[in-house]
Amino acid sequence: MKLKVGCCGFAVSHKEYFREFGIVELQSAFYQLPRLKTAARWREEAPSNFEFAVKAWQAITHPISSPTWRKVKALPPVRYRTKYGLLQPTRQNFEARNGTLAVCRVLRATVCVVQCPPRFSFTNRNVHNLKEFFANIDRDGLVIVWEPRGDWIHRPQEIRSACKRLELVHCVDLLRRDPAHIAELGYIRLHGLGSKEYNYSYRYSDLDLSELLKRLTSLSGRELECAYVMFNNIAMFQDARRFLTHSCVLSK
Repeated sequence: MKLKVGCCGFAVSHKEYFREFGIVELQSAFYQLPRLKTAARWREEAPSNFEFAVKAWQAITHPISSPTWRKVKALPPVRYRTKYGLLQPTRQNFEARNGTLAVCRVLRATVCVVQCPPRFSFTNRNVHNLKEFFANIDRDGLVIVWEPRGDWIHRPQEIRSACKRLELVHCVDLLRRDPAHIAELGYIRLHGLGSKEYNYSYRYSDLDLSELLKRLTSLSGRELECAYVMFNNIAMFQDARRFLTHSCVLSK
């Protein structure tokens, strides 16, 4: 199984990051899409074999009433604001998707991560939106990774069905649960451990990293050929670098 290890965002300068890792998840694109010329500069600065995964713009998934919009300076016109978010199959959401796709093309990304908020719960309307949105987007060869949150985590059968029908990769924190649907490619986002679902201040121990590798190895016997392992905690740069070393040592 091939492992691709990195961070959800540049935790250090681009130059230092490029020396350590071969992939980054462009987390900043979720809050506000970069200008295409900015994305082109990042592509030029990176090594030719460096990979960008892009987190989809929040306009697609998060209503404008969401706290994640607070730092955005230029909001859409008031009359259109209810048309954004929650994977609604609206013209505004498809345009937001096109904007995300344009950034992916410039960065030569192969993966786009779509993270839904807990508010996108398991309801008939949201299931309808999920099916209509993903069935009608231009993927342009991109692998679409879907990270459902909220009460979806208790509905693995429904997640599996949606992923198989809509050709989505189920993104999970593997130290908390297995993916509901396993294909050739897997995408792991690590948000820290503890009593809460997300604990970004957590620092992973060597024991945690050994367990992570053990679980990845277990999945490799079930169709998984390539796994993206992306750390998303305060110590993500250090933890991801340790995991790279850890996995190399234990796999020998």
